[in-house]
Amino acid sequence: MRILEISLHSCPLRAPGSGDVGGMNLYIRSIAKELDDLGVEVDIFARRHDPEEAEIIKVSQRTRLIHINAGKPRDTHKMDLYNYLPEFISNLKSFLKNDGAKYDLIRSHYWTSALAAEQLKKDLGIPNVVTFHTLGEVKNRAMGTVDEPELRIKEEKRVIENADRIIAFTAEERNNLVNLYGCRPQKIRVIPGGVDLDLFCPADKEKARRQLHLEGYKRVLLFVGRIQPIKGLDLLLRALTQLPNGRTVRLVVSGNGDKTEDMLRLNLLASKLGIEKKVQFVGTVEHKKIPVYYNAADICVIPSYHESFGLVALESLASGTPVVASRVGGLATTVKDGKTGYLVDERSPEALATHLCLLMSENEIRESMARAARPSVVKYYWPNIARRVLGAYAELLRIEMPSSLITRRTICQ
Repeated sequence: MRILEISLHSCPLRAPGSGDVGGMNLYIRSIAKELDDLGVEVDIFARRHDPEEAEIIKVSQRTRLIHINAGKPRDTHKMDLYNYLPEFISNLKSFLKNDGAKYDLIRSHYWTSALAAEQLKKDLGIPNVVTFHTLGEVKNRAMGTVDEPELRIKEEKRVIENADRIIAFTAEERNNLVNLYGCRPQKIRVIPGGVDLDLFCPADKEKARRQLHLEGYKRVLLFVGRIQPIKGLDLLLRALTQLPNGRTVRLVVSGNGDKTEDMLRLNLLASKLGIEKKVQFVGTVEHKKIPVYYNAADICVIPSYHESFGLVALESLASGTPVVASRVGGLATTVKDGKTGYLVDERSPEALATHLCLLMSENEIRESMARAARPSVVKYYWPNIARRVLGAYAELLRIEMPSSLITRRTICQ
């Protein structure tokens, strides 16, 4: 099997946390790696962001990353990419004609990629499998705004109508596709994201704190994610003001380190609240170096207004670190309330602080949750998730999966 994969707005090899790069990049890389191990060829097409980028990068034995020119080779706002679609599609078609590769299906990520895929599938005569990662209507409802334009929502509805299959991460996303976008339920397959259980493992907390120079703090809280309003970091900063006094608490924030408007706003808020000495903004951290941060933390905090899935929660739990998170999106599925962390229903600093205080002060509860954390996420091991994705492809193409792939289940303890 050979897959044509489109990630128009974000190159999968870019580090999560830099610019507008997040969990989608990690998802695409991880699934491609596992499919490669299963004998599947994957060509990932992304828009060129850097003039120095090679056109073709061999990622692994059966996976290529191909950069397609569309607009100037620089970072561009995602909505601006809509205007680059004709050029991207034209140049991608030219590449395919010259390259000569034959594909079985298209997998597209995010609505703009899906629009490109809909044009390509007509020429290639193959189906299009879409994953949205976020939906405009859901984001607007979560934030109580209209930040996501009507154009996006209109085009998402068109994509949903024309897609051959949609892979959603959660039952909630499936319900949103059906109830808000009118998607036919039979089009949807619910397959969650995954976690690298080999990279994210419990380790010595004191050693990790020494490595990060956090030995002097009684409790360490951790936030991992892009610095965007939807991630709710302002809520967490306000909650810090209601935690016990003293310099025994440290909030470590790993996110995009650029001097963005959101970053400047949060620094100003921390100063205004008088907690700037309790907060450490460490900027972008390489994914392979993130485990030490989870190991150093007592609690990982995810105060998002919405998360379509929430890979950070899986990484934290796999590392044996309990999670306090908003009860939204995929977080409501991955965090077991009262067993591996707490889910907060009310979006208020007071409610968040109450749950943090409880988990910070009750050692027995926190340690019990830490022990239960990793066993709760072993089912999300990337090889297991990739086989489910491959099964969805095989179902759509009406081909049989090898029995060894159907029956074998890889569990990493």
